Amino acid sequence: MTLALGCIADDYTGASDLANTLTRAGLRTVQTIGVPADDLALPEVDAVVVSLKSRSIEAGLAVSRSRTADKWLRGRGAKHVLFKICSTFDSTDAGNIGPVMDALRADSGEGAVLVTPAFPETGRTVYQGNLFVGAVPLNESPLKDHPLNPMHDSNLVRVLARQSKTQVGLVDLATVTRGAEAVRARLAELSGKGIGAAIIDAVFDHDLETIGLVAAQLRLSVGASGIGLGLARALVSTGKVKSAASSGETGAAVGGPAACLAGSCSQATLKQIASAEKVMPVLRLDPDRILTGDGEAQRALDWARPRLAEGPVLIASSSTPDQVTALQARHGRDAAGHAIEQAMADIAESLVKSGVRRLVVAGGETSGAVVDRLGIPGFLVGAEIAAGVPVLRAVGAEAGDMLLALKSGNFGGPEFFADALGLMR
Repeated sequence: MTLALGCIADDYTGASDLANTLTRAGLRTVQTIGVPADDLALPEVDAVVVSLKSRSIEAGLAVSRSRTADKWLRGRGAKHVLFKICSTFDSTDAGNIGPVMDALRADSGEGAVLVTPAFPETGRTVYQGNLFVGAVPLNESPLKDHPLNPMHDSNLVRVLARQSKTQVGLVDLATVTRGAEAVRARLAELSGKGIGAAIIDAVFDHDLETIGLVAAQLRLSVGASGIGLGLARALVSTGKVKSAASSGETGAAVGGPAACLAGSCSQATLKQIASAEKVMPVLRLDPDRILTGDGEAQRALDWARPRLAEGPVLIASSSTPDQVTALQARHGRDAAGHAIEQAMADIAESLVKSGVRRLVVAGGETSGAVVDRLGIPGFLVGAEIAAGVPVLRAVGAEAGDMLLALKSGNFGGPEFFADALGLMR
């Protein structure tokens, strides 16, 4: 297998988003969970997305895991590696975007690395280095209040400079509008000044195509699925990859009970939970009882098991921003997040042992904990449920055939859970 494109994603839902984007653009794509074992049978593909749960861990560990993934991908022919991050640039001043970028840049020998979380299709644009969500700067949007990675500065040049060892420059929209050669000239100018990273503006879909043409000739880029789309289109348009349009099929139907788990605290997920209450039983967990070890996970299982025969159920640990702040004040941010993730993983594991074979998970950290616990090494990409969220068929899962949907908290419409289950048959 010789890869046209290698990708390292810093969380599992982001990896699914990217794998979905690459598949839609014509690249045969597989998503793996961690660096694949040598005995994992992978089909012949154009791109592999290695999913890591590295967004919110200690920076040194994130760097180590990312470098291992980079080595694996380049060892299979990938001349370009995309370090895939969240479209809201989720990170803190300690990382992990900057430290991982610095390490991968050093390993690749790249000059100035192109960096952009822009994806206009999903309302994420970058102008003059500032990240916008819809029509407002990130720091004025509801997405600023992520419980682990709050983002209160929309100027990405400043944000990245605070966590990187290199200087950070800007490739502005006027340069992008002039085309790929103008972008290459600006990168060369920045690199000549010792600047090692460049936030690049993108406001329209065609800006991504320009960025992709430039990035495809480099060894490393950093960004969300938008730059992945640009790269895929560049690889197809230049003949480096023969387009293989996906049918959205991933094999035979999977029967059995279905369940949904929600751990994201985003406004989008909170609205989706409220909508789900109209069509399926919903249990809202008590986070304090999870933190005090008061049997909350077992209560959820006792509630769910008799209902699964009648149809899907949804179990949610999601809370409002004010509730999250209060919970973190009582128990500590890291302790609260870890305990809730593990409780959701416990619930998922027990549900699968009870026969659940179709599972929808909302929230990046929750999805990572669940997939790790279930021991799933990889996924084939199927039909698109919503922008950035495909149906996934497990490859090599301990439980056998399974269908999953892993949703970033902010993705999907109000009826997402019902829509997902409707496609997972």
